Amino acid sequence: MSASLQVPVERRQQVAAALRAKLPDRVVLHDPEDTRPYECDGLAAYRQLPMIVTLPSNEAEVLAILDVCRELQVPIVPRGAGTGLSGGALPIHDGVVISTARLNRIVKVDAYSRTAVVQPGVRNLAISEAAAQYGLYYAPDPSSQIACTIGGNVAENSGGVHCLKYGLTVHNVLRVRVATIDGEIVELGGEALDAPGLDLLAVFIGSEGMLGIVLEVTVKLVPKPAVAQVIMASFGDVVTGGNAVASVIAAGIIPAGLEMMDRTSSRMVEPFVRAGYDTDAAAILLCEADGTALEVAEEIGRMSEVLQAAGASAIAVSQNEAERLRFWSGRKNAFPAAGRISPDYYCMDGTIPRKHLAHVLTSIEQMETTYGLRCANVFHAGDGNMHPLILFDANKPGEFERAEAFGAAILALCVEVGGTITGEHGVGMEKIDSMCVQFGRAELDAFFAVKRAFDPPMLLNPDKAIPTPHRCAEFGRMRVSGGVLPFPDIPRF
Repeated sequence: MSASLQVPVERRQQVAAALRAKLPDRVVLHDPEDTRPYECDGLAAYRQLPMIVTLPSNEAEVLAILDVCRELQVPIVPRGAGTGLSGGALPIHDGVVISTARLNRIVKVDAYSRTAVVQPGVRNLAISEAAAQYGLYYAPDPSSQIACTIGGNVAENSGGVHCLKYGLTVHNVLRVRVATIDGEIVELGGEALDAPGLDLLAVFIGSEGMLGIVLEVTVKLVPKPAVAQVIMASFGDVVTGGNAVASVIAAGIIPAGLEMMDRTSSRMVEPFVRAGYDTDAAAILLCEADGTALEVAEEIGRMSEVLQAAGASAIAVSQNEAERLRFWSGRKNAFPAAGRISPDYYCMDGTIPRKHLAHVLTSIEQMETTYGLRCANVFHAGDGNMHPLILFDANKPGEFERAEAFGAAILALCVEVGGTITGEHGVGMEKIDSMCVQFGRAELDAFFAVKRAFDPPMLLNPDKAIPTPHRCAEFGRMRVSGGVLPFPDIPRF
């Protein structure tokens, strides 16, 4: 869905001139050939050429950009590495993109406090690389960790394959230094166990660039485990595999990672990375244990027993570090591997209670027939965070629209079983209508009240994540649930 909205040349020149009056020329891009690379994030189906892109290198330049935009009432879209999958960094046609790519300095790594202070443009993996000399690393590990930045991770509350044991971004960030729309610099959280006042750090993390611009982040570092091993367990059907996930957790075991892939996903990944997957299995589980040698041996033994009792048809345990990394490489490369078997794919993100995994997977199988599209399922099974990959061909009329409808149906099912429409990808533009499915008018009003408290002029990433009541009313015209329209008090024209 490529947008074609354009801003008058005079307006672009006015804003560009105001920015260049306060900033070096290298910071401001406004020619279409320079701004084209910023027209979308990882959700490439949605595109919009930005009016202007800015590339600040320090806090003073960020504040100058905010001053100009506030004075001229210009919308602002913060952008990290652009690896997001929900359109959160989609430009606004008459707005300014603030890219934090040049704010990429690791300020310090403190081995004694086990913390690192970094700027928002630092890559996720670069933090662990810098901490490796101290035997430490940064635990959240999204599949895009080689490219995604900590600022974007904060915006989306990113997770990764090890989030079950080590938590999401919100559990691993201690402090964030933020520039507000008013040009004020505030610090949320702190390096102590608690900070005075309201827990605004937790409010800010996952706010998708709607509350402020990240300038600096203090993250927790954890000791690198002495030993880690992965079990690859095979199952004859997805129902048995889904139930096995619940069995592992019910046994009191919290693996370092607990991931599930169906046959479609394992077969598309195996030729791409040769991870050694069982491509005959209807589903495979990857279960990791880490810690001391004795701890890992005991946990691998316990998990093997639980998985066998739950119906695993085969179990393989990584015998060395190279094999462990190879097992994980398949899971982490599931998204690019989809390009080998389909011209396009639509990556969804929803979270459900673990006990409903089997039901949701079988329902998605039925939806494949309904929408006439294939779906590969890869997900963080331990915490119920699903990532269905809907395969389609955008060159075939109507297929993208069917893919969108398929994705919306999956998200509606997640809500129906007591889950949520996102786990770590955020809402952005992709799921904004699905917000109307999950939340009512009072809840959406509360969300807007929080945004207004941080951003009174509503200039930071507007029209993302939180749908307006009118939008939900329009969406309600197309969707009836249980015979009841959402937001019945809003006129429908």
